[in-house]
Amino acid sequence: MRSPRTVAAVAAITLAGVGLLAGCSSSGSGDSADGKTHITVASLIPGSDKSAFKAFDDRVKAFEKANPDIVIKSEEYQWTGPTFATQLAGGTLPDVFNVPFTDSQSLLQAGQLADITAEVSQLPYANKFNENILAVAKSGDKIYGIPYGPYAMGLSYNRELFQKAGLDPNKPPTTWDEVRADAKTISQKLPGVAGYMQMTQSNTGGWILTTTTYARGGRMETVSNGKTKVTADNPVTKEALQYLHDMRWTDNSLGSNFLFDWSGMNQAFGSGQVAMYPSGSDVLTSLVQQNKFDPKNYGLAMLPIANSSDAGVLVGGNVAAVSPKSSDAQRKAAVKWIDFYYMQKLLDQNQAVADAKTLAASNQPVGVPTLPVFDKATYDQTLSWIKDEVNIPLENTAPFTDKIFDANLVPEPNKHTQELYGALDSVVQAVLTDKNANIDKLLSTVDTNIQALVDADK
Repeated sequence: MRSPRTVAAVAAITLAGVGLLAGCSSSGSGDSADGKTHITVASLIPGSDKSAFKAFDDRVKAFEKANPDIVIKSEEYQWTGPTFATQLAGGTLPDVFNVPFTDSQSLLQAGQLADITAEVSQLPYANKFNENILAVAKSGDKIYGIPYGPYAMGLSYNRELFQKAGLDPNKPPTTWDEVRADAKTISQKLPGVAGYMQMTQSNTGGWILTTTTYARGGRMETVSNGKTKVTADNPVTKEALQYLHDMRWTDNSLGSNFLFDWSGMNQAFGSGQVAMYPSGSDVLTSLVQQNKFDPKNYGLAMLPIANSSDAGVLVGGNVAAVSPKSSDAQRKAAVKWIDFYYMQKLLDQNQAVADAKTLAASNQPVGVPTLPVFDKATYDQTLSWIKDEVNIPLENTAPFTDKIFDANLVPEPNKHTQELYGALDSVVQAVLTDKNANIDKLLSTVDTNIQALVDADK
């Protein structure tokens, strides 16, 4: 993945179906007795509320009405690092599925994503993509997917809990010292609430540790002369881990549950058990869909960024891809669906408004911060189209959106990302469960093991 060196704007836009999804495959000829092309597409994460599924189904109906020769079957599923490879190998993915930025390059190189260059080149906006974003789904001139929903990492916080603890929800912490102080205050004044917590398992512990390392100016890998060196064992990562250690063992402000994956953390936050946690800027959609969280209680701020030229905000996103087992007809139909569901709401006023109205009518959030897929002018225009449908308090996310414009945006590690994250899970868990955990030794082991994987690629 290449770094999007500049991202011009971040503001209110909702991408329905946020999440990394997969499902059961319908790959094959796609032929049917009715003479139509049948495809299976990933829908929403299991556990999303009924109104979210209704909003998705309404978009499917609109697509089928506009494309009467295509029949859509949706499958709900959630992508996770440890299980995705097994599902992929077992042929249980739909014709349209989704992978994170971190995995798209390895999957396309392995021939596990269909080449959709011909289909994408026929789209009228084929030359409008932010090339730094599209690069995650390209190899040379070939395109193997369409990026959507790029996000930047931020600090999600519960405004209601801040207020109950005597803190000003309009003044979220801006330094790591302030995060620590506020977390301690919340935990002391609201027994049973973790003032702050991070994800720790299913590869998310490494993902968030990387996020906080970037914010402090460190890196998990470096590249020189085309060679990648794994550098998790660095002073900045140690600082980030020591910070967690001190909050856990000195302040007692991290609660008592130290095994959270993405869904588990969102659930804990949504139920008021956690007051602050690092998250993607688009997480409010899932908090509403799965956890019935009230947007008025949600706050989003920038993660504290060190005063260093290397410090920055980790960015990520999803790639809508097509199964290499899909037939020619299914592949063409799949790209039509991706265009309709993910892209048209960014480019066509009628589709943008229709999508926003559908979401709003189902009480889904409209106005969740993401990053632009295209250029600034296109992005700003899209936002102007849906402004009347925005149904979240934009002032609650202003601490993030007002500052992300000027941030240094940094991509996730490029080599064996999920393996690195998984190895770092164990380090984070050890620090939170063993007061005397040997951070130096743990990180050194990660470097050795992941470097071996990187070197084996040669």
